[in-house]
Amino acid sequence: MATADKAAALSGIPTWDLMDNAGRAVGRTAVQAMGGTYGRRITVVCGKGNNAGDGFVAAAYLGTRGAMCNVVLLADPGELKGDALHAYERMRGPGVRTRRYDAAGLARELKRSDLVLDAMVGTGFSGALEGAMAEAAAAINDGPAPVVAVDIPSGVDGRTGQVSGQAVRAARTVTLAALKPGLLLQPGAQHAGEVVVADIGIPDELMEAGLSLVGGEDLRSVIPPRLVTAHKRSVGKVLVVAGSVSMAGAVALTAAGALRAGAGLVRMAVPEAIRSQVGPLVIEALTAGMPGTPGGAFSLEAVPNVVDLAAQMQVVALGPGIGKDTETMKFVDEVLGQVDRPVVLDADAISVFQDNPEGLRTRQAPTILTPHSGELGRVLGRPAAEIDTDRISAAREAAERTGAVVLLKGFRTVVARPDGRAALVDAGGPVLATGGSGDVLTGVIAALAAVTDPFTAAWAGACLHGLAGETLAEWMGDRGVVAGDLLKALPLVIRQATS
Repeated sequence: MATADKAAALSGIPTWDLMDNAGRAVGRTAVQAMGGTYGRRITVVCGKGNNAGDGFVAAAYLGTRGAMCNVVLLADPGELKGDALHAYERMRGPGVRTRRYDAAGLARELKRSDLVLDAMVGTGFSGALEGAMAEAAAAINDGPAPVVAVDIPSGVDGRTGQVSGQAVRAARTVTLAALKPGLLLQPGAQHAGEVVVADIGIPDELMEAGLSLVGGEDLRSVIPPRLVTAHKRSVGKVLVVAGSVSMAGAVALTAAGALRAGAGLVRMAVPEAIRSQVGPLVIEALTAGMPGTPGGAFSLEAVPNVVDLAAQMQVVALGPGIGKDTETMKFVDEVLGQVDRPVVLDADAISVFQDNPEGLRTRQAPTILTPHSGELGRVLGRPAAEIDTDRISAAREAAERTGAVVLLKGFRTVVARPDGRAALVDAGGPVLATGGSGDVLTGVIAALAAVTDPFTAAWAGACLHGLAGETLAEWMGDRGVVAGDLLKALPLVIRQATS
């Protein structure tokens, strides 16, 4: 947004026009939130930057429409500059009253307000609110009136969604020109309420974003229609290399996920010790037993067989349920080095690159990594909690260092390419918090990777997976859904997304 603002100014668009448009958009949302303006009392809490300027414009807009706006200044008016100062000086009229901040006075105003506008700090904020701003945020949250935040709730980091201390909890947020990551990532999303994107007059060609929000409406363009001449080998061939004695179900869920997502032919390569157990679980898939360790996991002897099978398929899903046996880890490393097909690398197989993300760059064929925060943290050498403080940057760093497409699971799922382009997936939720859900996702992505590019396959797969969870949550609730239920919902979601 900072780049877009500068580009707009350089193109000749007056910065005042942008602020005026922003403030008026906030004012219109306030009117909608209150159901009118006449006789309504509004408290507008302002800092000293452009966010405050937007609040001043909104107050003037509402004051001329019959509302009583009490503007509380957290800064000395002498600290105002540029467009914010201009907006302050124009904010005149019988419906607007200004006062400097004091805790008792703000508390009184909040108790008798019908609405609060939060215009303290904007999307450039990071860290923790301090002093009067922290006090004001706490008072706003304790007050009875609903809050409309300008651009982002004060106290929320616009880049990461992190909250380090007090932060305003808004019923609605009017964000300017485009969505911000902090409104979509937790815990910022919980503070934002309903998010309204306001057009403030920046032309689309100046809004170059390396981060996109993708949802169900984007799937139609990436899932190809089935031709009448389609057959099982023309719509996707997937090899699933997965499983061990203690985790045989992971193979079945991955293979079934690929089939339900549209793959025409799926083969399961599993340790011989579980071949007879796995085969009946997915009768539509072919099963091949591989040499295994005494503990029932893949052994190095299985490498040539897997490489031969992969040559007959289009995509390989590698990792679900394979365990962390030392020989199995060597098996994974060898398979990745010898297989010349796209690989979706999941679960324990990701541990091969623990503290060594650059080791994956030797692959010539595309790779899609699908870690959760803990797995990505082990690859990057950082705790999972640190990964979650800046999920977008962590996924981008991992993609750049590994040369792979990286899908960081969680809410919201982040998908990043090595060139820095990334997407947030607008689907999913707590219904997916069940064992085996990630195995289904691996299969779905593998099926899509057979018919589209790796980045698209990753975000589209996560989107289908999330929408399947949402569909089940509507029907069954968000507790008690199991991974196998997702398989039943996938075809319905695909039909809805592509019809």
